[in-house]
Amino acid sequence: MPLVLHEAAGTVNPSAMLTRILQIVESIQQRTCYIALLLENPQALKHLIRLVSASPWIGSFLARRPVLLDELLDARTLYAPPQRSQMETDLRQQLDSISPEDLEYQIEELCIFRQIHSLRVAAADITDVLPLMRVSDYLSDIAETVLNEVIDISWTHLVQKHGRPSSNLEGTPCERGFAVIAYGKLGGLELGYNSDLDLVFIHAGDQGQTDGSKNPLDNSQFFARLGQRVIHILTTHTAAGRIYEIDMRLRPSGSAGMLVSHYSGYKEYQSKDAWTWEHQALLRTRAISGDDILRRWFEQTREEILTRRRDPDQLRTDIVDMRARMRQEILKPHAGEFDLKQGPGGIVDIEFLVQYLVLLKANQYPALVRWSDNVRQLQALAENGILDENTAYFLRHAYLVYRATMHRLSLREHGARVPDDRFKDLSCQVTSIWDYYLGR
Repeated sequence: MPLVLHEAAGTVNPSAMLTRILQIVESIQQRTCYIALLLENPQALKHLIRLVSASPWIGSFLARRPVLLDELLDARTLYAPPQRSQMETDLRQQLDSISPEDLEYQIEELCIFRQIHSLRVAAADITDVLPLMRVSDYLSDIAETVLNEVIDISWTHLVQKHGRPSSNLEGTPCERGFAVIAYGKLGGLELGYNSDLDLVFIHAGDQGQTDGSKNPLDNSQFFARLGQRVIHILTTHTAAGRIYEIDMRLRPSGSAGMLVSHYSGYKEYQSKDAWTWEHQALLRTRAISGDDILRRWFEQTREEILTRRRDPDQLRTDIVDMRARMRQEILKPHAGEFDLKQGPGGIVDIEFLVQYLVLLKANQYPALVRWSDNVRQLQALAENGILDENTAYFLRHAYLVYRATMHRLSLREHGARVPDDRFKDLSCQVTSIWDYYLGR
C-alpha cells in the first residue's frame, strides 16, 4: 500500500486513481503471486498506474482479469501489439499444446488470447502509439484470428463425429463450403473494445449426407450444427470470461431465419425480399472467413445487389423513415446533452447520408461499393464527383471527431454523450447537409 499510495499521489486525480487501483488490489489480495509481481517489479506498478490513470476501463478490465497483470512486465510487448501474422502463429502454438478433447481449456485460452491482445492495443491506444483507425484494424484482426481458430476447432470436431459434407458453388467443388460474413462494426472495420460481433453464416452444401462416418448427417444439418458450435464456443462463460458477444439478427429473415443460409437462398433473399435498411447493412459487410471461392462469390453478389438501379424517391423515403424510426425508438434525449451516435447531426446521420448516396449512385459508379467502411465510402463519393471535396472532407472530419470522442469516452467508462454546445457547429452543419440531400 505505501508503494500504491506513493504512485497514486503523482497522478492528476489521486483519489479517483486510488479507488481504481484498490479494485485491482482487492481482486488479487488472496493471490500472492500477483502481489509479489507488483512488489518485486516497480516498473510493472508504474505501468499499471499509468494505464489505469488514463483509462478507468483498463482498471476494470484488469480487476476482472488479474492474469493479465503479467503483461505489465515487458513494456516492449505491452505498448506494441503484434501484426496479424504473428498473432495467428502465437495462437496456433498455444492451442497446439492443448488436447483437442479439452474444449473448455481451448475456450479459456482463446478468451485469454483475446484479452491479452486487447490490453496491448488499449495500452498503445492511450499512449498515442496507435491512431484511432489502426486501433479498430487491430481489434478486427484479433477478432478474425480468434474466429478462424474457432471455426477450425468446430469443423474438426464435427467431421470426426459425423464425416465430411460435400459442397459446390455453381458446379465448382468447395473445400469446406462455409463462410462467415461480418456486418456492422466488424464489417466496417470500426470495432471497439466492447463491440459485439455481427455475423452471418452461409454454406454451399450439396443435397445428401456427410461421408466417412457411422453417424452421418444431412449436409445442411451439418452446417447448421457448425454454426451452432461456433456460436457456443464464442459465447460460453468460462473462468476467464467469454470470448465475444455475438449478434446473428442480420441474417435473412432475422431471428426467424435459418442460422446458416445456403448461398443461393441468401442471394434470393437479398435480391427479392430484403428491405432497404438491409441493403444499407450490406454496405458494411466483408467476407472474413471461409473458402476463397465462396468469399469471392459473396463479394460479387454484394456488388450485384448494391449496384442495382433504385427509385430515387422510394430510396429517400425508406431511409428518412428508418432514421425517424430509430430516433423514436433509440434516442433518449437529455437536456443539455448531445448524443454523439443518435443525436441530430451525429454519427448515424452521417452513415445514413453516405449509404443513401452510395445506393442511389452505385448503378452508375460501381466503385462506390468497393469498400465497407464509412471513411473510404466518403472518399469514393468525392472521387466520383457525387460529393464535392469540401463537403466530403467535412463529413469525414466530423465522423472521425465523433468516433474518436466516443472511443475516449468508452475508455473512461462514460456514455456517448457530451455537453450540447461542444460540437454544435459540427452537428448543425451535418444536419444542413442532411437536409440538402434528404429533406422532404
